[in-house]
This record gives sequence, structure tokens and C-alpha cells, in this order.
Amino acid sequence: MILIVAEHTAGKLAKSTLEMVTAARDVLAGGGREGPVTLLVLGQNVAAVATEAAAVADQVLVADLPQLAAYNAEVWAAAATQIAQEGEAHTVIIGGSRSGREYAPRVAVKLDAPYLEDAIALGSNGAALQAQRYTYLARVTETVEADGTVVVTVKPGSFAPATPAATPGEQYDVELDLPAPRVQVTGRSVEKSSRVALTEAEVIVTGGRGVGSTENFTRYVEGLADAIGAGVGATRAVVDAGWRPYAEQVGQTGKTVQPKAYIALGVSGAVQHLSGMGKSKNIIAINKDAEAPIFKVADYGIVGDINEIVPALIEASRK
Repeated sequence: MILIVAEHTAGKLAKSTLEMVTAARDVLAGGGREGPVTLLVLGQNVAAVATEAAAVADQVLVADLPQLAAYNAEVWAAAATQIAQEGEAHTVIIGGSRSGREYAPRVAVKLDAPYLEDAIALGSNGAALQAQRYTYLARVTETVEADGTVVVTVKPGSFAPATPAATPGEQYDVELDLPAPRVQVTGRSVEKSSRVALTEAEVIVTGGRGVGSTENFTRYVEGLADAIGAGVGATRAVVDAGWRPYAEQVGQTGKTVQPKAYIALGVSGAVQHLSGMGKSKNIIAINKDAEAPIFKVADYGIVGDINEIVPALIEASRK
């Protein structure tokens, strides 16, 4: 089977999980590796998540336990390993989130399996799992293969979300032999925002160095995003300059996104940034430099000063 460890938050299945289901279907479509596609839901009080997962998976394994109320890398790795061994999984897919990248290597070690990180495409070459991923600062896409049981993390935003199947998958409760965690979390602070998360947003407004200043970023990028209900993104140059937090960075060293509309304000379009948003369905660029690389990938482009254009867009949106 193909085992996917579901990601969820606030009682709702994460978009990344739907993307992993699509990745699993791509593996099966190549032949050589067979299903079912199985979602493992870990946590406490996750009945609603399991029901949502059943809509896209062949089967759902549910571990609803007090020990799983809070994420812990050791515990998650032990749970995924046990289920993979018992179910004789040939492919274990884990999200490329911060937590996923933390415990996925542990699962690979426990299974004595190859570990393929940050896959942007999956398939099979006979019995071998085949994955594509970026390298050399996203200037090169390489294809790697691995035989036997393979653990792979999927780069968020690289696959289209799976749609519900005609018939929901079966749900099964599972028993787990979980270790006592050696590291205890004694405190946690969460940065809250009223805006939609980047990885969940259908529309994103991103600002680059061409915005000019922190004040302009707030005025134009946040202003337009608030007017149209969009997420806010930033380029690495903006984050390095201290204008915006790393959580908003889009690109090779930030988040990969695939919204319905991506609005780039003052973004030059460096290859590292394009690797994180190039699969957006519609790219709209506003830049006063007509030779900016972003216009080569943009579906719609405006050559002009954002100080004049964006206020007009905000006003029109509010009307």
C-alpha cells in the first residue's frame, strides 16, 4: 500500500494532505506499485478529520489517542513506522512541512529505507519509485529513483489537491505501541493572523524589493490583500531586509504555492522565487521595469509605477 500521514489543523484536513493523495495517485498511474492509498490520521478527537480524509482515500486508519494530542517527532515517527510495517507499505508519503521534515528522516531510518526529500513530481519506473526535485538553487530539476520501501516528503504546493471520490473509503481504528517522548514541550506561542494562510490561499499578493519600503509594503501589498481577501507573500530580498517575517517568504527557500491568482508587486522574478510560485494558475505582475523576468511567466502584466497603479486597484476593489 501507499501510506500517507495526514496533516490537519483545527479539526480540518490540510490542503497539503489532498496534494499528497494526488502524488500517490501519480505513483499508481505509472504502474509497478500498487494501492490502496491509505491515509493515517494521528491525533485526539479527530473523527471529523477522518471523515474528511475518507472522501479522498481508499482507506483511512485512525489513531485517536490522548498521547497524540500534541505533535511530537519521536511519537509521530514511531506511529508511522509501525503502521508502515504492519501494512507492508512500499511507499510512505509525508508532507514537506516543518514537522514533516523533522520526523520523516526518522521513519526512513527505522524502516531502513531510502529517503527522497521535497519531491515536486512522483511516478514509477517499473517497481522503482521515481521522484523529481529541485537542486542547484532551483536552476536544475533532477530525477531520482529508489527501490523497495521508500519514504518521501512532498513539497507543499507542487501537486493539485485531490477531489472527493464517488465512494468514501473505509475507516479503521488502529492500536499503536507508542514510546514515551524524551522531549517535553513546556510552552508554545502561536503567531495569529486574520489573513488566510499562504498554503491555503486561492489568491496571493506578494511584494518584492520594488515596493520600496516597509511602509509601502504595508500600504500597497497588505492593502490590496485585505481589499480582496488574499494571502500576503514576500520575496527573499524583502525578508532579508527585515521588512517581513520569514513565514511569508515564497520561493526556493520559502513556501511553494499554487493559488488561482498570484499578484506580484515590484517582484523582479528571480529563478529562486519563480520555483515557489511558477505553477500558479494566473500570474499578474506589476513592475516599472519592462525587462523584469517576471513578465516572461506572467499571464497579465502591467508596466508602471505601483505607487499609482495599486491605490487605484484597492479603490476599485473596495467599490
